[in-house]
Amino acid sequence: MSNVVKPEANESRSETLLREIMSGTPLRIGLSALLAFMFGAIFMAAFNQDVVDSYATFGSDPMLTFQTAWDTIVNGYTSLLTGSIFNPNGGDAVSMFRPITETLRLSAPLILAGLGVSLGFRVGLFNVGGTGQILMSLLGVTWVSTRMTMPWGIHLIVALIVGVVLAAAWGGLVGLLKAKTGAHEVIVTIMLNYVALYLYTWFLREPSLLLEHGGGGTPKSDPPAVTAQMPLLLGPSFDLHIGILIAIAAIFVYWWLMERSAIGFRFKMVGANSHAARAAGIKIESTYIWALAISAAFVGLAGVNQGLGQAGGLTASVNGNIGFDAITVALLGGSRARGVMFAGLLFGAFKAGGPSMQLAGVSPEILGVVQALLVLFVAAPPLVRAIFRLPKKEAN
Repeated sequence: MSNVVKPEANESRSETLLREIMSGTPLRIGLSALLAFMFGAIFMAAFNQDVVDSYATFGSDPMLTFQTAWDTIVNGYTSLLTGSIFNPNGGDAVSMFRPITETLRLSAPLILAGLGVSLGFRVGLFNVGGTGQILMSLLGVTWVSTRMTMPWGIHLIVALIVGVVLAAAWGGLVGLLKAKTGAHEVIVTIMLNYVALYLYTWFLREPSLLLEHGGGGTPKSDPPAVTAQMPLLLGPSFDLHIGILIAIAAIFVYWWLMERSAIGFRFKMVGANSHAARAAGIKIESTYIWALAISAAFVGLAGVNQGLGQAGGLTASVNGNIGFDAITVALLGGSRARGVMFAGLLFGAFKAGGPSMQLAGVSPEILGVVQALLVLFVAAPPLVRAIFRLPKKEAN
């Protein structure tokens, strides 16, 4: 079945384009990624200091500039691979395989949050509130893991449930405001991001709430109790924990929810054509509430991952911009479970491989350029179709 959704008859041109962006096909998304890496290579070569230094001899020895530029591109992307997948020069098994474990660890919250944003996209909603939903999840997770005493295992499960419920309630509030007042979810979620940030920061500053006992000047929580921390998968030599297993489980849950369940069918029907869905007897307002609540619940799992996946205390910056990176992951993944998984792994590889690129003399900011270009090309379907001469409805 084609991923391209037929626009409603009374949609504006911008609304039709937005739906096309949110339902990107694997072909167009793959070509967008190819373009992003190609332009990233150009930026890498053009602005590397060694290449710039070679410009002085370009008139007498142009091949030196070209060779230096080529070496820079090869070293940059090779370093990305060795820093995110496998390091053959590691010297021991731990050093050689640590890159792939770091990629998996850093991918888990991106996949979880990306699934949440993707669910909103499938219903025609733009959930920009990932940051606030992660922080609300962290609020509950931090409280349970630092202020409550429970047996091992039960403590982790209770903290997870509380974090997901708080995030879902935060997202459901957006759906309620949209259903009852017509407030646009983009505006509401952006504003609630600030509310959640300052609320969490206030909790961190209060010694009676979450503030670290005897901590320094930076507001920080106590570390989560050992009984609430996510167990390591491969022992103390690696930081990879069960967060990646939760992400894998969430992928299957998302797939079943959207592709096999009755509520997923209603979600997709509302996203494809809300007027037809209403005519078919679907309650649009309640669908918005449930969609944004479930969307936020997936994002909340990313907050659980961040809050219980480390032994140290938490600060307000622990969300690590995951809420906004999730939008890119959802777009790149075409809002499909498998696509979000691969997009999350790609962005996790970017995070894991960035330091290795810097050690190789390539600015890690190049990866930021690649990510920005990915968003640009994914969000510009006509541009990609024009460059590669694709038909109006490219094949899946």
